[in-house]
Amino acid sequence: MPHKIAIVGSGPSGCYLAQALGKACDDATIDLIDRLPVPYGLVRYGVAPDHQGTKAVIRQFARLFEREGVGFIGNLRIGDPSTGADLSLEELRSLYDVVVLATGLSADRRLGIPGEDLSGVYRSGPLTRHWNDHPDEAGLVPALGPKVVIVGNGNVAIDILRLLAKEAPEFAGSDLAETHVARLSDRPITSIDIIGRSAPAEAKFDPVMVRELGKLASVRFRIEDLPPETEDEDKRLAVLRGLQGVGNADASRTITFRFGWVPTRIEGEQAARAIRLQRPDGADTLELACDSVVTAIGFADDASMDRERLLIDALDAEAGVAAPGLYLAGWFKRGPRGTIPDNRADAQALAKRIAADLAAAPTAGDKPGADALRTRFAHITDYAGWLRIDAAETRDLPADRCRRKFTSVEDMLAVARERPETR
Repeated sequence: MPHKIAIVGSGPSGCYLAQALGKACDDATIDLIDRLPVPYGLVRYGVAPDHQGTKAVIRQFARLFEREGVGFIGNLRIGDPSTGADLSLEELRSLYDVVVLATGLSADRRLGIPGEDLSGVYRSGPLTRHWNDHPDEAGLVPALGPKVVIVGNGNVAIDILRLLAKEAPEFAGSDLAETHVARLSDRPITSIDIIGRSAPAEAKFDPVMVRELGKLASVRFRIEDLPPETEDEDKRLAVLRGLQGVGNADASRTITFRFGWVPTRIEGEQAARAIRLQRPDGADTLELACDSVVTAIGFADDASMDRERLLIDALDAEAGVAAPGLYLAGWFKRGPRGTIPDNRADAQALAKRIAADLAAAPTAGDKPGADALRTRFAHITDYAGWLRIDAAETRDLPADRCRRKFTSVEDMLAVARERPETR
């Protein structure tokens, strides 16, 4: 009988792994499992809503379900049942020959400074998911105010900066909901300071991301802390110099890049009103008045799958082998490093390891796989249900939007379970 493989997490690392496993284990039955009724994880809910080119990888992943026989099992939470999960990891492993955890890292790293829990301090993960209409963040109503400070200068920080700096017409073609656009427009932002602890040449952003900022309307740029220009300098320095002075005196927003500053405290009694910074060597200090602070300094494990213990006890943590038949993939394995395409090479290496392990193992038994899940859990969804959700989200749209997402699991499930004749 064919081996049965379950991949927990249907974001890019899970989808790339399913692709690679389909080639490395051509006789295996593969299921992608997600806690939400819809697939694609980070691509759907983590990529900025105005970056539809990046989100287009979904079309590639759709072939998994439509042509390559991969199954989708949605609305099924794996983990500790005492925390509300439907099924423990141990139970899932009893149903499949191989289980791979590809759930990513959804928590935000903390600054570790006084004041970061004040009202008006937002973390990049919840904020990005909110703008992408993730059901977990439906209740978030960010009140950013006219003066915003962003801490961090990686690609996520640049995404947030771009979204905050855009005028309403510049969201044409995106899937940013009209409610979000209206909220950003009703409380216009006049200044954004983006803070990085590293020197400009060592900043974490992709130069292409920063170059895109130069196309924004009604924005002027100030670049602080640039070193003297040299021949053949780093691309990051070159693109920053290209922004210096861009814009005009009538611009409605000022964006200021500051490098080589470390946050030490967020001031305020109940809400953020200023942030204190100092140089890494402590030589200079700076205080910036603000109405809100957004932290974008990286991601961490949310502890829902006991990742730390899995890595400590792993047979081969570097290769992603946690235990016989249990593997780790993507950011869940290697930490928050690399872009969406970087997961492809990681997936191919892990697929080869899984295929080798299966070839060395006894013949697959009669584990029930998805059949047992469908028998036990009436609430799970499948790929056909996702197609109904997809059709509903892309039907009858304004001319300047490509999708209007459902913001609650209940609404998704109602559409997913519709019979064709009722639509």
